Amino acid sequence: MAQLIKFPNIGKNNFKIPYFSILGVLVVVILVTILWRPLNLDRTMYVPLNFQAQTTVTDNPSSSVVVDYGRIDMLGAKPKTDKITQSSDVPEDDIAKDELDDLAEEKDNTVQYTISRGDTLHDILNRYNVNKNDIAQLTDKYKQLANLRIGQQVSWTTDDNHNLLSFNWTISSNNVRLFEKSGNSFIESTETMEGTLQNVRITGEIKSSFVADARKAGLTSNEIGIITRALQWRLDFRRLKAGDKFAAYLSREMHGNRLSNSKLLGVRLKNGNKDYYAMLADDGKYYDINADSLSQSFFRYPLAAKARVSSGFNPRRLNPVTGIVTPHNGVDFAVSRGTPVLSVGNGEVVIAKYSGSAGNYIAIRHGRQYRTAYMHLDKILVKPGQQVKQGDKIGLSGNTGRSTGPHLHFELYINNKPVNPLTASLPINEGLTGKSKKAFIDRVKSIQSQLNF
Repeated sequence: MAQLIKFPNIGKNNFKIPYFSILGVLVVVILVTILWRPLNLDRTMYVPLNFQAQTTVTDNPSSSVVVDYGRIDMLGAKPKTDKITQSSDVPEDDIAKDELDDLAEEKDNTVQYTISRGDTLHDILNRYNVNKNDIAQLTDKYKQLANLRIGQQVSWTTDDNHNLLSFNWTISSNNVRLFEKSGNSFIESTETMEGTLQNVRITGEIKSSFVADARKAGLTSNEIGIITRALQWRLDFRRLKAGDKFAAYLSREMHGNRLSNSKLLGVRLKNGNKDYYAMLADDGKYYDINADSLSQSFFRYPLAAKARVSSGFNPRRLNPVTGIVTPHNGVDFAVSRGTPVLSVGNGEVVIAKYSGSAGNYIAIRHGRQYRTAYMHLDKILVKPGQQVKQGDKIGLSGNTGRSTGPHLHFELYINNKPVNPLTASLPINEGLTGKSKKAFIDRVKSIQSQLNF
C-alpha cells in the first residue's frame, strides 16, 4: 500500500527553508534566461524610439502609444544609427524612374517658372524641395518678393542638396533682380541691360523619345519641362511613337548671347491621329484650345467619408531618445479593417504588393508631378500598370506591415517631395469663362497658326 506523503503544516507559518531554496533557484534560472538573450545580441537591447505620448490608429477610441524599436547599447554607448528604424512606414520598393524624371533632376539644378494665379514664392520654392531655411532667409529679408505678378518669370539654381544658390526675378524686359547666396545670406543686385524679345517656332518629329528629339530640335530642358507639365494630364509622353510630331511657339528674351527667360506661348503634339494643345492664358496657366482646364483635380481624402486623423504629417519629427529625425511623411486615418480605400485622382498604378514595413502597399503616379501611396492595406484590388480613375476602389484598409493597429497611412508627393495631403496646394480643374474665355480664344487663333508641322 502506498504511503501517504505528509506535507508540513504551512497554515501555521511553518514553511520550511528547503522550499525557499527551491523558489530562489527558480527565480535565478528565470532571470538568467531573460538576461542571456540580449547579452548575446552584441550587448544591445530594444528600446522605444518615439517614446513620446504620440498616438496611432486603432479601433479603440483611446488609441495606443506608438512604439518603433531600435537598438541601444546596454553599456551606455551611442545608439547604432545604422540599425535604427527611421520610420514605421517605409516600403522596400522604389518607384521606377524614367527619362522625364531624369530631366527634372539634371545636374545643373536650374528651374524656370512662370508665375500663375495664386502663386507665392514660398509655395513655389517649397514645391520644388528648396531648402526651407534658404526660403525663409530670402523671403524674410526681401519683402518685395511678395509682389510677384502673374506672367512674370522667375528662375533659380540649387546645389545637389537643394540649397538655394541664386534666384532671378524678371520684372520686365530690362529689369531683372538677382539674389545670390553669399555665406549665409543673399545679396541683391539689378540687371538693367536691355533684353531682346524673340518669338521662336520650333518643330520636330519623334524618332527615339520626346526628350531627346525635343533637345535636338532646339528646346531647352526647362522648356521641355514646361511642356510635359502643361500636358501631363492629357498625354502620356512615354507612349509617343516614332513619327509623332510636335511644334512649340515661344517668346525668348536674350541678353546678348545669353538666354535670360523663355515663355511657352503654345504647344501642339500629334500622337497618331490625335492633336493635343496647351495654350498660355493671361492668368499664367495653360488651357486647351477651347479654354478648358488641362489640370486634374484631387480628393483630399482617400476614403468615402472623412475619418479621424490619429497621426499627422510631420517630416521633422525628432526622436527624444536618439535625437534622430524620424519623419512621418503621411497622414494616418483611424479606420477599421476592411474600409474601402479610394484613388484620390486619375493615374497609373506603379506598385501594388507587400513591401516591408509598409505592408500591403499601393503607389499611383498622377501625371508627371504627383504621386500617392497607400499603406498597411488588408487587401490590394489593383495591379501594376493598371489605369485608375478618381474615386476607384483600389484596396481595403488593414493592419499589415509594421503597424500597431488597423489604419490607413496615406502619402502625397509633389515633384518627388512628400507634402501634407490635407493642406498642400493642389490643381483645380476649372476652365475659363466670360471675358477671359473670349480673350483667350482670340489669342489662340493667332498662336495656333504658328503650330503647323
